[in-house]
Amino acid sequence: MSTEIENQNTEQQAVEQIRAGREKILAELSKAVIGQQEVIEQLLLCLFAGGHCLITGAPGLAKTLLVNSLSQIFDLDFRRIQFTPDLMPADITGTEILEETPEGKRQLQFAKGPIFANVILADEINRTPPKTQAALLEAMQEHQVTAAGVRYPLEEPFFVLATQNPIEMEGTYPLPEAQLDRFMFNIWIDYLPEDDEVAVVKQTTSRANEPIESLFSGEDVLRFHDVVKKVPIADDLARYAVRLADASRPGRPGTPEFINEWVTWGAGLRAAQYLVLGAKARALLHGRSHVTVEDVKALAHVTMRHRILVGYRAEAEGVTVEKVIDRLLETVAVPGA
Repeated sequence: MSTEIENQNTEQQAVEQIRAGREKILAELSKAVIGQQEVIEQLLLCLFAGGHCLITGAPGLAKTLLVNSLSQIFDLDFRRIQFTPDLMPADITGTEILEETPEGKRQLQFAKGPIFANVILADEINRTPPKTQAALLEAMQEHQVTAAGVRYPLEEPFFVLATQNPIEMEGTYPLPEAQLDRFMFNIWIDYLPEDDEVAVVKQTTSRANEPIESLFSGEDVLRFHDVVKKVPIADDLARYAVRLADASRPGRPGTPEFINEWVTWGAGLRAAQYLVLGAKARALLHGRSHVTVEDVKALAHVTMRHRILVGYRAEAEGVTVEKVIDRLLETVAVPGA
């Protein structure tokens, strides 16, 4: 009985940490990053839910700075890997090297690669060949690396944040749909409003950035993962998430006609799972212990945009995946409406 009470107290403490920590996190991030409030929230949700994230944006929008600052706030080991066409799987995971022992013998020792960290920024993941991409994605899924038949567990918590440059697509290796599906969110970073850009220019050209203070630990993050999963969600909200994903699949009974016309491939089961998990994290981040319809709807774009493939007809008519998701939110019946 005492163990159960201790677990409840620990969970409640984590809930309070998340609720009270939001403003502190934003205050610390403001030392280095200006604006991008929606992007920051989406990254936090991914972190609290234990998912991996794809970040799409033009160069120079502080993607690396943002991820590095977040890792400092949570006191996590951060590594940045620049993906290039000549990058090999062993350059990420590590390789065996021949070393001499104190006894004078030579034997193979595994030298860990940069993936053995808590937060990995895979910069321009679409610039490296599929074999190297697969090595990273295997580690994302299994949280381990296998070399010469030996398994090496990765440090926990473990997050991969992969960036893609939307321009200069020549000579790149776009991630297949099955691999894109492993990312919880696809976050789009856009240019800042003029006032925010002025503030960035003034701040970065007048003084050095203030040091980022650590507010949490890796153990806190692991506890947040457990607490997020235990947030209750009503059956009709879980069904709503499933129906949003299901309605995006062409050729199924009850599929909206615009999906059959515009979409060639829809969202799978992971979309509904991540919608629910992200909605639970969003509820906690906003100080609530229950999920609402708005939590699910707020994450529809970031969760589904990389899981829906539009066809030639949609491209000819100027229909983007964002418009498709907007129509889905208008079409799928909301619980209690």
